[in-house]
Amino acid sequence: MKLVSFTHAGRGSWGALDGDTIRDLGALEIAAGRRLGEVLRDGDLAGIAAHAGDAVPLRSDDVQLLPPVPDAQKIICVGLNYADHIAEMKRATPEKPVIFTRFADSLVGDGEALVAPGNSTSFDYEGEFAVVIGREARHVDEADALDHVLGYTIMNDGSIRDYQRHTSQFAPGKNFPRSGSLGPAIVTADEFGAVGSQRIRTRINGQLVQDSTLDQLVFDVASLVSYCSEWTTLRPGDIIATGTPGGVGDGRDPALWLSPGDVIEISIDGLGALTTSVIEEA
Repeated sequence: MKLVSFTHAGRGSWGALDGDTIRDLGALEIAAGRRLGEVLRDGDLAGIAAHAGDAVPLRSDDVQLLPPVPDAQKIICVGLNYADHIAEMKRATPEKPVIFTRFADSLVGDGEALVAPGNSTSFDYEGEFAVVIGREARHVDEADALDHVLGYTIMNDGSIRDYQRHTSQFAPGKNFPRSGSLGPAIVTADEFGAVGSQRIRTRINGQLVQDSTLDQLVFDVASLVSYCSEWTTLRPGDIIATGTPGGVGDGRDPALWLSPGDVIEISIDGLGALTTSVIEEA
């Protein structure tokens, strides 16, 4: 199953994507007006999805996609998790995952515009494979960690590099409003299959700038879910972004920064493509 959140005719909702059609599950009486994150936390996804045949079909071209879980309670990001990215950033391979957090209002959906901040010119892209939690996880062993995953999606962990380096804490450079993106859909784990050699690529204005495979992760999905569950309670709808491969703008000479008018496309085998443009801050 592929799950999306969207706005249609001024109304926010969510549903199941099938080709060019979205079944508007959020409009069903059983959904009671809840957003997808609320439904996941209530454990009601399967019961609502069973009524997909009763949901109004919408054309995907007629909606504006939002981040698949616009009301995620936690967005956990992992840094330095591909060997080539570690090398280009001239950092040592970490012994434990490098963790920072993003706020939900720092992300937009597929087809929306990122906002280039007016107080920085070092706006960078980071194509990432993201995990969506489906079942509460606390002190979970690696062997059981994947049982707590609902599915996967794509993130652009857009980074304002000068603010990221103001101190040893990354948060300021990772949370400018509308600086990153998430989507287009959550592909459930049963449909996606095992995480292995799926290809992850980022293009800027059609130019390939990142090209790697998911088996190059230093810390894999199971180890990240297990580790994060040691220090926080992961709840349904929470997101773990697993890090970016080499090829980021900051690692190039000269640096390749995002500017208004640029178009970023991040694709992962089995997940489709997340495409956003860049506009100037008003």
